[in-house]
Amino acid sequence: MPRWAASACLAAAVWSLAAPNSLVARAQAPSDPTFAAWVAGVRTEALARGLRADTVAAALDTIEAPVPSVIERDQTQAELVLPLEEYLRRHLTTRTVVAGRRAIAASQQILDAVATRYGVPSVIIAGIWGTESNFGRFSGVRPTISALATLAYDGRRAAFFREELLAALTMLDRGDVTLSQLRGSWAGAMGQPQFMPTSYLRYAEDFDGDGRRDIWANRGDVLASIAGYLRQHGWTPGLPWGREVDVDHATAARVASSIPPESDGCRARREMTSARPLSTWTALGIRVPRTSTLAPTTPLRLVSGTTRHFLVTDNYDALLSYNCAHAYALTVALLGERVVARGAAAPRAKR
Repeated sequence: MPRWAASACLAAAVWSLAAPNSLVARAQAPSDPTFAAWVAGVRTEALARGLRADTVAAALDTIEAPVPSVIERDQTQAELVLPLEEYLRRHLTTRTVVAGRRAIAASQQILDAVATRYGVPSVIIAGIWGTESNFGRFSGVRPTISALATLAYDGRRAAFFREELLAALTMLDRGDVTLSQLRGSWAGAMGQPQFMPTSYLRYAEDFDGDGRRDIWANRGDVLASIAGYLRQHGWTPGLPWGREVDVDHATAARVASSIPPESDGCRARREMTSARPLSTWTALGIRVPRTSTLAPTTPLRLVSGTTRHFLVTDNYDALLSYNCAHAYALTVALLGERVVARGAAAPRAKR
């Protein structure tokens, strides 16, 4: 997600994994006066922003208590818990690749049109589409308002999720989606791109010009919203995302002693090295495949798991903006490369 991870992100954001036991206990009570008072505060703020009273009432009157399963999911995000290699193994399965190739074959024309218009490769668009919704097969069934209210009531990321809740109410008030359609992930990410509500308001695209930005069912809007998000988060047409490389133990030790990590940005950015040209990496002993398209002068950073290593470009940062986790960003890139035919949709932005 701008999955989710409220990736991402948008797409989703990474936050502390420790949840207060008191919230889970409160969630068991169907009528919590403290929670009710909190919802009343949200109602007052929504009305002060100019949202219609009937919209706000329809959305908030059905909420009874925080949802325990949302808190449980929040505590066990796979992108942060699993080792990189295990996460990739679970997500880059033969079944997923086969399903992806079928979905791409049925959508190749529109995927190529989107890639050409936005300057983002089909490989990357398809990788996010597959990672977020299994190529449109699943985009979440949990009521978005209840999920966001639960996370906003939790004090760890209260301000972030309160703003997302108000953005979801804004979507309802504008008629972008109906309350019954407003369903998504446990984190409030919506539709096939798994956009958070604020990301929908800012980045969702109306690719076919029908006056709606339908990220739930309109294939063109879905793929264009993914591509548009990446372009607005710094994707440079023609620049690859990176490449897997070989790093032995001695080389890893030389890298650790001579190349400092990034000092700012999200957690994943601070877990990779600072940028150096390709010549520096090869001099340290990193082996790059002969088929690599990495230019000698392109700034590259090293991302490492336990046994797998990748040199990545600035375009990789756009993937982290969708979901700030290396497991996620690398899954997107590798899955896309496996499901999209080579040579498809050379990206040349027309915007």
